[in-house]
Amino acid sequence: MKVVTTAALLGASMLAFTATTASADIVCNGDGDCWHVKERHKYTPDLHLRIHPDSWKWRDSDATHYRWREHEGRGYWRGGVWVDL
Repeated sequence: MKVVTTAALLGASMLAFTATTASADIVCNGDGDCWHVKERHKYTPDLHLRIHPDSWKWRDSDATHYRWREHEGRGYWRGGVWVDL
């Protein structure tokens, strides 16, 4: 029984080390549209996008400026329209 318990604990530990954590970034444009991205994309500087860590939050005083606009895929929001890259 001790061997089975040890093997189970070892297996669970190995799984914990190999599991990847989900990381995401938050991207915002100048219009105040913000969305989560699952992968870090390389946006060109002319898009004027700001990339923040997933833990970023806007201040309460900025709540009227920012809004969440989620979308699947690789792209960005511009003028209220999703643009695919």
